[in-house]
Amino acid sequence: MVLGLPRGGVPVAYEIAAALAAPLDVLVARKIGAPGNPELGAGAVAEDGIRVFSQETIRGLSISEEDLENAAARVAREVSEDVRRYRAQSPPIPLRGRTAIVVDDGLATGGTARAALRVAWARGAARVVLAVPVGVPSVVKALGEGADAVLCLLEPRPLWAIGLWYEDFSQIGEQEVVDLLARARRRDL
Repeated sequence: MVLGLPRGGVPVAYEIAAALAAPLDVLVARKIGAPGNPELGAGAVAEDGIRVFSQETIRGLSISEEDLENAAARVAREVSEDVRRYRAQSPPIPLRGRTAIVVDDGLATGGTARAALRVAWARGAARVVLAVPVGVPSVVKALGEGADAVLCLLEPRPLWAIGLWYEDFSQIGEQEVVDLLARARRRDL
């Protein structure tokens, strides 16, 4: 079972699922941006109410519990909206007893991937693999604790930015994600 993190992970997951002749589903996880610096991950929220936090970032920026809870609640609402949008009221494909391959377009801080791995385990996956094209070496290593395996093609030092390692890193639209998931469902019939 291949699970793509929207938006950028879904096109990568689509190709992996096609190569493996495996079913594709979406697994929604979103970053909780730090107050005043939304690109810096203070944590992540995923489906099924899963939350993870970066204690280092929270301490380093002295983020209050109230600010963190407000941000997490806002992101949880966005996750719920994304689930409805991407699954079109379909339930997630069951993972119990299956190998789940969680796919993203890259690992910078790893917060959303960490949350997604927890969802896969909570849904009963027998084995969980994280697959990404590029990632920060220390993050790849740290996420190995939450997965049976982490497959990462490139671990450049320094990484600088995920997009630098792609020939085309244009923003993936929501409709493209919906279309890829629908195409995968038709292929699996």
